This record gives sequence, structure tokens and C-alpha cells, in this order.
Amino acid sequence: MKRRTSGKNPKRWVAKVETDSTHPSQGLFTKSASMIAGALASRKVSPKGPSSGMRMLTYFIYRAGRSLSAKRRAELERAKSLLSKRIHRTAA
Repeated sequence: MKRRTSGKNPKRWVAKVETDSTHPSQGLFTKSASMIAGALASRKVSPKGPSSGMRMLTYFIYRAGRSLSAKRRAELERAKSLLSKRIHRTAA
């Protein structure tokens, strides 16, 4: 049995998310990859650890969608890679 979702486009679930658990600084995602990774790994921005920062970054990339330029997307993907390395370092 298929479940019907309300609204016009059920793929737009991300537009409805309104979480206010962390507070990254204004314009953080416009900075360099190393600055983004460093900020998202900090306890101030990600109180539950760098993994939480990785989820924020991934969410931002998905939310921006096609409006991200190729250059900006590449920088954000580089930040994901740096943050991933930091997560693996702390886990080991």
C-alpha cells in the first residue's frame, strides 16, 4: 500500500526543515574549505562532535541544489573531505 504525502512535491521535504540546534557563523559556507571544516568541527558550532558538522555541511549542499556554482560546490566537497579526515582521526 502506497502512502500519500501532502503537498505538491514530496521531494521538497528539505524545505520544511526548521532546526535551530546549532549556530554556525554568518557566511561560514562562503569561506575556504579549511575554515569551513575547522569551524564545523568545533564544539561551539557542533556540540555533538564533528559528525554533526558533517551532517550540517551535507544538508547545506543538498539544500543549495542547482544554485551552487561548480567552483563553490568543489570547495564545499573539499571541506567535506577535510572534515571526514578529521572525524577519522578523532575516532582512531
